Amino acid sequence: MTTAPQDATPSTAPSPLPDIHKLSLGDLMDALQDGIADFRAVPIYGLFFAGIYVVAGLILVGLGAGAFTWTLALSLGFPLAAPFLAVGLYEVSRRRANGQPFGFTDILGVVWNERTRQVPWAGGVIVIYFLFWTFLAHMLFAMFMGPQALMNPPDDWRTYLSGAGLAMAVIELIVGGALAFLLFGMTVVSLPMLLDKEVDFVTAMRLSLAATRANLPVMVVWAAMIAVLTLGAMVPWFLGLFLVLPILGHASWHLYRRVLH
Repeated sequence: MTTAPQDATPSTAPSPLPDIHKLSLGDLMDALQDGIADFRAVPIYGLFFAGIYVVAGLILVGLGAGAFTWTLALSLGFPLAAPFLAVGLYEVSRRRANGQPFGFTDILGVVWNERTRQVPWAGGVIVIYFLFWTFLAHMLFAMFMGPQALMNPPDDWRTYLSGAGLAMAVIELIVGGALAFLLFGMTVVSLPMLLDKEVDFVTAMRLSLAATRANLPVMVVWAAMIAVLTLGAMVPWFLGLFLVLPILGHASWHLYRRVLH
Protein backbone atom coordinates (compact mmCIF):
# COMPACT_ATOMS: atom_id res chain seq x y z
CA MET A 1 0.00 0.00 0.00
CA THR A 2 1.41 3.38 -0.97
CA THR A 3 1.21 6.42 1.25
CA ALA A 4 1.20 10.10 0.43
CA PRO A 5 4.52 11.94 0.79
CA GLN A 6 5.01 13.46 4.21
CA ASP A 7 5.45 16.95 2.73
CA ALA A 8 2.24 16.84 0.70
CA THR A 9 0.07 19.90 1.34
CA PRO A 10 -3.62 19.05 1.89
CA SER A 11 -6.21 21.14 0.12
CA THR A 12 -7.99 23.72 2.22
CA ALA A 13 -11.46 22.54 3.16
CA PRO A 14 -14.35 24.95 2.61
CA SER A 15 -15.60 26.65 5.75
CA PRO A 16 -19.08 25.79 7.03
CA LEU A 17 -21.50 28.57 6.28
CA PRO A 18 -22.39 30.71 9.31
CA ASP A 19 -25.90 31.52 10.44
CA ILE A 20 -27.50 34.88 9.73
CA HIS A 21 -28.48 36.82 12.83
CA LYS A 22 -30.96 39.66 13.17
CA LEU A 23 -29.47 43.08 13.74
CA SER A 24 -30.81 46.09 15.57
CA LEU A 25 -29.85 49.73 15.26
CA GLY A 26 -28.05 49.21 18.56
CA ASP A 27 -25.82 46.61 16.89
CA LEU A 28 -25.07 49.11 14.15
CA MET A 29 -24.09 51.79 16.65
CA ASP A 30 -21.97 49.30 18.59
CA ALA A 31 -20.15 48.29 15.39
CA LEU A 32 -19.51 51.94 14.60
CA GLN A 33 -18.15 52.52 18.12
CA ASP A 34 -15.88 49.48 17.74
CA GLY A 35 -14.66 50.88 14.42
CA ILE A 36 -13.82 54.20 16.07
CA ALA A 37 -12.01 52.33 18.86
CA ASP A 38 -9.92 50.37 16.33
CA PHE A 39 -8.94 53.53 14.49
CA ARG A 40 -8.02 55.35 17.68
CA ALA A 41 -5.97 52.40 18.94
CA VAL A 42 -3.90 51.92 15.75
CA PRO A 43 -4.54 54.91 13.46
CA ILE A 44 -1.44 54.41 11.31
CA TYR A 45 -3.00 51.57 9.32
CA GLY A 46 -6.22 53.44 8.64
CA LEU A 47 -4.32 56.53 7.55
CA PHE A 48 -2.13 54.44 5.25
CA PHE A 49 -4.98 52.69 3.43
CA ALA A 50 -7.13 55.83 3.33
CA GLY A 51 -4.17 57.70 1.87
CA ILE A 52 -4.23 55.39 -1.15
CA TYR A 53 -7.88 56.33 -1.77
CA VAL A 54 -7.11 60.03 -1.36
CA VAL A 55 -4.13 59.96 -3.73
CA ALA A 56 -6.13 58.05 -6.35
CA GLY A 57 -8.98 60.55 -6.07
CA LEU A 58 -6.64 63.51 -6.46
CA ILE A 59 -5.03 61.88 -9.50
CA LEU A 60 -8.44 61.40 -11.12
CA VAL A 61 -9.35 65.04 -10.46
CA GLY A 62 -5.98 66.20 -11.76
CA LEU A 63 -6.29 64.24 -14.99
CA GLY A 64 -9.84 65.41 -15.66
CA ALA A 65 -11.45 65.17 -19.06
CA GLY A 66 -8.27 66.22 -20.82
CA ALA A 67 -6.73 62.79 -20.37
CA PHE A 68 -9.75 60.56 -20.86
CA THR A 69 -7.80 57.34 -21.46
CA TRP A 70 -5.87 57.60 -18.20
CA THR A 71 -8.98 58.66 -16.29
CA LEU A 72 -10.90 55.67 -17.63
CA ALA A 73 -8.05 53.27 -16.86
CA LEU A 74 -7.79 54.47 -13.26
CA SER A 75 -11.56 54.54 -12.82
CA LEU A 76 -11.83 50.93 -13.97
CA GLY A 77 -8.77 49.74 -12.08
CA PHE A 78 -9.62 51.32 -8.76
CA PRO A 79 -12.72 49.18 -8.03
CA LEU A 80 -10.49 46.14 -8.57
CA ALA A 81 -7.94 47.40 -6.01
CA ALA A 82 -10.43 48.76 -3.46
CA PRO A 83 -11.34 45.35 -1.94
CA PHE A 84 -7.66 44.72 -1.18
CA LEU A 85 -7.46 48.02 0.70
CA ALA A 86 -10.56 47.07 2.69
CA VAL A 87 -8.97 43.71 3.53
CA GLY A 88 -6.13 45.55 5.26
CA LEU A 89 -8.58 47.33 7.57
CA TYR A 90 -10.51 44.12 8.23
CA GLU A 91 -7.31 42.31 9.15
CA VAL A 92 -6.34 45.02 11.64
CA SER A 93 -9.74 44.72 13.33
CA ARG A 94 -9.61 40.91 13.26
CA ARG A 95 -6.16 40.75 14.86
CA ARG A 96 -7.01 43.37 17.46
CA ALA A 97 -10.22 41.54 18.45
CA ASN A 98 -8.30 38.26 18.76
CA GLY A 99 -5.44 39.82 20.70
CA GLN A 100 -2.94 38.94 17.97
CA PRO A 101 0.21 40.99 17.35
CA PHE A 102 0.48 42.84 14.07
CA GLY A 103 2.73 45.13 12.13
CA PHE A 104 2.84 46.47 8.59
CA THR A 105 4.61 43.32 7.40
CA ASP A 106 1.82 41.16 8.80
CA ILE A 107 -1.03 43.28 7.44
CA LEU A 108 0.46 43.84 3.99
CA GLY A 109 1.37 40.15 3.82
CA VAL A 110 -2.27 39.21 4.32
CA VAL A 111 -3.35 41.74 1.68
CA TRP A 112 -0.76 40.35 -0.76
CA ASN A 113 -1.81 36.74 -0.14
CA GLU A 114 -5.43 37.58 -0.95
CA ARG A 115 -4.45 37.87 -4.61
CA THR A 116 -4.53 34.05 -4.86
CA ARG A 117 -7.88 33.65 -3.09
CA GLN A 118 -11.36 34.95 -3.87
CA VAL A 119 -11.01 38.71 -3.36
CA PRO A 120 -9.80 39.36 -6.96
CA TRP A 121 -12.98 37.72 -8.24
CA ALA A 122 -15.06 40.02 -6.06
CA GLY A 123 -13.09 42.96 -7.44
CA GLY A 124 -13.81 41.75 -10.95
CA VAL A 125 -17.55 41.66 -10.23
CA ILE A 126 -17.34 45.24 -8.94
CA VAL A 127 -15.55 46.35 -12.13
CA ILE A 128 -18.19 44.68 -14.34
CA TYR A 129 -20.91 46.30 -12.26
CA PHE A 130 -19.18 49.68 -12.62
CA LEU A 131 -19.00 49.24 -16.41
CA PHE A 132 -22.69 48.34 -16.58
CA TRP A 133 -23.68 51.44 -14.57
CA THR A 134 -21.44 53.66 -16.71
CA PHE A 135 -23.11 52.35 -19.88
CA LEU A 136 -26.60 52.71 -18.39
CA ALA A 137 -25.92 56.24 -17.14
CA HIS A 138 -24.78 57.28 -20.63
CA MET A 139 -27.90 55.75 -22.18
CA LEU A 140 -30.16 57.61 -19.74
CA PHE A 141 -28.29 60.83 -20.47
CA ALA A 142 -28.82 60.34 -24.21
CA MET A 143 -32.51 59.50 -23.75
CA PHE A 144 -33.24 62.76 -21.95
CA MET A 145 -30.68 65.16 -23.43
CA GLY A 146 -30.40 63.78 -26.95
CA PRO A 147 -27.74 61.57 -28.57
CA GLN A 148 -25.72 64.60 -29.68
CA ALA A 149 -25.22 65.60 -26.04
CA LEU A 150 -22.99 62.55 -25.53
CA MET A 151 -20.44 64.00 -27.94
CA ASN A 152 -20.75 67.57 -26.70
CA PRO A 153 -22.26 67.65 -23.17
CA PRO A 154 -23.82 71.00 -22.18
CA ASP A 155 -21.75 72.94 -19.67
CA ASP A 156 -24.39 75.42 -18.46
CA TRP A 157 -26.67 74.95 -15.47
CA ARG A 158 -29.77 76.16 -17.31
CA THR A 159 -29.75 73.07 -19.51
CA TYR A 160 -29.65 70.71 -16.54
CA LEU A 161 -32.28 72.75 -14.66
CA SER A 162 -34.70 72.45 -17.58
CA GLY A 163 -37.55 69.94 -17.57
CA ALA A 164 -35.52 67.29 -19.41
CA GLY A 165 -32.45 67.92 -17.27
CA LEU A 166 -34.33 67.62 -13.98
CA ALA A 167 -36.15 64.49 -15.16
CA MET A 168 -32.82 62.94 -16.11
CA ALA A 169 -31.35 63.79 -12.70
CA VAL A 170 -34.30 62.23 -10.85
CA ILE A 171 -34.25 59.03 -12.93
CA GLU A 172 -30.48 58.66 -12.65
CA LEU A 173 -30.65 59.15 -8.89
CA ILE A 174 -33.38 56.53 -8.54
CA VAL A 175 -31.73 53.98 -10.84
CA GLY A 176 -28.25 54.72 -9.54
CA GLY A 177 -29.41 54.47 -5.93
CA ALA A 178 -31.09 51.12 -6.54
CA LEU A 179 -28.03 49.71 -8.30
CA ALA A 180 -25.71 51.09 -5.62
CA PHE A 181 -27.76 49.43 -2.88
CA LEU A 182 -27.72 46.13 -4.76
CA LEU A 183 -23.92 46.29 -4.97
CA PHE A 184 -23.83 47.22 -1.28
CA GLY A 185 -25.95 44.17 -0.49
CA MET A 186 -23.61 41.93 -2.50
CA THR A 187 -20.46 43.16 -0.76
CA VAL A 188 -21.35 44.36 2.77
CA VAL A 189 -20.86 40.88 4.21
CA SER A 190 -19.03 39.07 1.42
CA LEU A 191 -15.81 41.11 1.44
CA PRO A 192 -14.97 40.57 5.14
CA MET A 193 -16.20 36.98 4.84
CA LEU A 194 -13.74 36.25 2.02
CA LEU A 195 -10.93 37.22 4.39
CA ASP A 196 -12.36 35.29 7.34
CA LYS A 197 -13.58 32.07 5.71
CA GLU A 198 -12.63 29.59 3.01
CA VAL A 199 -15.60 30.24 0.76
CA ASP A 200 -16.05 31.08 -2.92
CA PHE A 201 -17.05 34.61 -3.91
CA VAL A 202 -20.43 33.55 -5.39
CA THR A 203 -21.49 31.86 -2.14
CA ALA A 204 -20.22 34.83 -0.13
CA MET A 205 -22.18 37.31 -2.25
CA ARG A 206 -25.35 35.23 -2.07
CA LEU A 207 -25.03 35.03 1.71
CA SER A 208 -24.39 38.78 1.83
CA LEU A 209 -27.62 39.42 -0.09
CA ALA A 210 -29.49 37.07 2.23
CA ALA A 211 -28.11 38.88 5.29
CA THR A 212 -29.13 42.21 3.76
CA ARG A 213 -32.68 40.99 3.12
CA ALA A 214 -32.94 39.59 6.66
CA ASN A 215 -31.84 42.92 8.14
CA LEU A 216 -33.19 45.31 5.53
CA PRO A 217 -34.03 48.34 7.76
CA VAL A 218 -30.64 48.25 9.50
CA MET A 219 -28.78 47.73 6.22
CA VAL A 220 -30.63 50.64 4.60
CA VAL A 221 -29.51 52.87 7.47
CA TRP A 222 -25.94 51.57 7.21
CA ALA A 223 -25.83 52.12 3.44
CA ALA A 224 -27.19 55.66 3.88
CA MET A 225 -24.60 56.41 6.56
CA ILE A 226 -21.79 55.18 4.33
CA ALA A 227 -23.05 57.27 1.39
CA VAL A 228 -23.55 60.48 3.39
CA LEU A 229 -20.32 60.23 5.37
CA THR A 230 -18.23 59.33 2.32
CA LEU A 231 -19.75 62.10 0.22
CA GLY A 232 -19.18 64.65 2.97
CA ALA A 233 -15.61 63.43 3.47
CA MET A 234 -14.76 64.23 -0.15
CA VAL A 235 -15.09 67.97 0.53
CA PRO A 236 -12.61 69.52 0.38
CA TRP A 237 -10.04 67.58 -1.62
CA PHE A 238 -10.96 64.17 -0.19
CA LEU A 239 -9.22 65.00 3.10
CA GLY A 240 -12.15 63.81 5.23
CA LEU A 241 -11.55 60.30 3.87
CA PHE A 242 -8.53 60.03 6.16
CA LEU A 243 -10.99 59.85 9.04
CA VAL A 244 -14.15 58.39 7.53
CA LEU A 245 -12.78 55.48 5.50
CA PRO A 246 -10.81 53.80 8.31
CA ILE A 247 -13.73 54.07 10.73
CA LEU A 248 -16.20 52.68 8.17
CA GLY A 249 -13.78 49.91 7.19
CA HIS A 250 -13.21 48.79 10.78
CA ALA A 251 -16.91 49.12 11.58
CA SER A 252 -17.81 46.96 8.57
CA TRP A 253 -15.74 44.12 10.01
CA HIS A 254 -17.49 44.36 13.37
CA LEU A 255 -20.92 44.50 11.72
CA TYR A 256 -20.03 41.38 9.72
CA ARG A 257 -19.09 39.56 12.93
CA ARG A 258 -22.46 40.52 14.43
CA VAL A 259 -24.62 39.44 11.52
CA LEU A 260 -22.80 36.16 10.71
CA HIS A 261 -21.71 33.79 13.47
